Amino acid sequence: MSSAYRSQSFGFGATWTPAVKVLIIINGAIFVLQELVRLPLSHLLGLVPYAVIFKGWAWQLVTYMFLHGGLMHVGFNMLALWMFGSQLERVWGTREFLRYYFITGIGAGIINIAFSPTSPIPTIGASGAIFGLLLAYGVLFPNNLILLYFFIPIKAKYFVILFAAIEFIMSRSYTSDGVAHFAHLGGMAVGLLYLKGSPLVRRSVWRLSKKSRMQKEARQVKMEAQRMTDLQAIRSEVDYLLDRINKVGYENLTAEEKERLEQASQQLRVYSEERQDLN
Repeated sequence: MSSAYRSQSFGFGATWTPAVKVLIIINGAIFVLQELVRLPLSHLLGLVPYAVIFKGWAWQLVTYMFLHGGLMHVGFNMLALWMFGSQLERVWGTREFLRYYFITGIGAGIINIAFSPTSPIPTIGASGAIFGLLLAYGVLFPNNLILLYFFIPIKAKYFVILFAAIEFIMSRSYTSDGVAHFAHLGGMAVGLLYLKGSPLVRRSVWRLSKKSRMQKEARQVKMEAQRMTDLQAIRSEVDYLLDRINKVGYENLTAEEKERLEQASQQLRVYSEERQDLN
């Protein structure tokens, strides 16, 4: 996955969600194991089209997602998983998130095999599933801003279109760059088909709308409570000053007390008018 992203929606320091946290830990641990053991795991656990079709090594459709080719590869994939995946897991729940993650990852692998069924070259990395997450993020949060190359703000929907276009152009190139572009496009395609064919998006939009309404209502309640607190303080101030007037007379109030009484009276009138408008 490219380094060209940083979402403004939940920047660095956002709380990890359970599945995202476990996936990052597993990927990190396996990468460390790869570096320490130095065994040719990619031909056994990576996605080798020839091995899957002619040897029946179907497990590779899952295991390839947990191998990576270098620190930058695993680092940026896990960064994207945390940034986009955490938000999606909060909306969908852990079970639905994991289902989508593995469906897009496995689907990306199948599409990659379909375009090179006899290839002996292994494909590794979680990028297919990550591109599936990116597609889902663009569908659910189309107007959220993402910082392209960490400083160019771009809406998520355009970000998804841009990356899809880049991957398509690169997949048509006759020069090999060692990147499984068909797997990336496959993750997005499978993600789109899955979202279109299930009520997941509809439920997600409803949940987000409900959450937004609840947050708005909570803010209104908080503001009203604060206003009531302020009103009580104003009334206490007026009561104190009226008691002073009863004792010493209005003319004997200090200039500061007269000003305070005038301000409190104005605030009470404003609050009374607002209450009448609401009624």
